[in-house]
Amino acid sequence: MTRRRRTLEPAEWYSIRPVRSLKPATYRCPFCGLQLHAMSGHVLIAPEGDTTRRRHAHLECVAAANLPGRPAGTGLRQRLARLLRPERP
Repeated sequence: MTRRRRTLEPAEWYSIRPVRSLKPATYRCPFCGLQLHAMSGHVLIAPEGDTTRRRHAHLECVAAANLPGRPAGTGLRQRLARLLRPERP
């Protein structure tokens, strides 16, 4: 049985938000193809804000992909820089 790698659908812009869940689930990152645990810090990507096409991805993979952010919002680089800051205890 071969697994099809899910990729991110092309879109003009992407809605990106941080997410962490207590659900014992795993996802596959559409950029690197590696597993992603729901309990780890990661992001949810929705092409053109359509949550029915959302994908879970590693924050670092999204930053490397340099996806276009929401047209009227702050730039993607600024949002990712905010998310990548280490949490303070």
